Amino acid sequence: MEGRVSPSTQNQALAALLFLYRDVLRVQLGQPRDYLRALRPRRLPIVLSRAEVQQLLARLSGRERLVATLLYGGGLRLLEALRLRVHDLDFDRREIMVRGGKGDKDRRTVLPASLVGDLRLHLEEVHNLWLADRAVNLPGVWLPAALERKFPGAGREWHWQWVFPTARPQRDPRSGMVRRHHLPDRTLQRAVRDAARRAGIAKAATCHTLRHSFATHLLEAGYDIRTVQELLGHRDVRTTMIYTHVLNRGGMGVRSPADFGQEA
Repeated sequence: MEGRVSPSTQNQALAALLFLYRDVLRVQLGQPRDYLRALRPRRLPIVLSRAEVQQLLARLSGRERLVATLLYGGGLRLLEALRLRVHDLDFDRREIMVRGGKGDKDRRTVLPASLVGDLRLHLEEVHNLWLADRAVNLPGVWLPAALERKFPGAGREWHWQWVFPTARPQRDPRSGMVRRHHLPDRTLQRAVRDAARRAGIAKAATCHTLRHSFATHLLEAGYDIRTVQELLGHRDVRTTMIYTHVLNRGGMGVRSPADFGQEA
């Protein structure tokens, strides 16, 4: 508190102290209500205009552009996009299946029709990588939960492969296996920040900004907030309602008195 650090840093320090006393020193510190927890402020999300989104995407290429377009076009979180498997893309129904999202929940969201052709070409390259891995008998990709024990060969099957794999196999720190992983999140985070800078966007644009822009632009287009809630995977509609505060209609949807008597 004296150093005026952020609420999350304060709460992290408090959690460390509680762990030390309760689990290491075995000292009871009183009831949880006695602890001074910092309250996190409610911040409005940063949202790009449609023109700014297009300018940002235009400065990306290859896999980075595909991932960033999915973040904006489907409202995905970054790791949700990077962890997509081949069977999660339904080109016929124009749907993306997000498995094990935040809160370990599955959901469906929209697959941008404008991205279908590029994604099909990308998957042809991924298929060639998969064939090369099979030729050298590389271990299969990581599988969630206990699927690897239940179906030992499933990680080698095509439909389980990552949509956005790394260019080279890497050692799995948990199992020690050399296998192919999905792209690391820092690669996309850096690419989006650099693209925003090159586009001259005077906002702190990140990968998550594209998800915020997806929700805001759908609401601007007149889509029902419950539909947007389902696409985003929010448990409570009140979480989705924060985007109503950043719609492109001026502050709180009010017309400025400076514009009275002028063309709207």
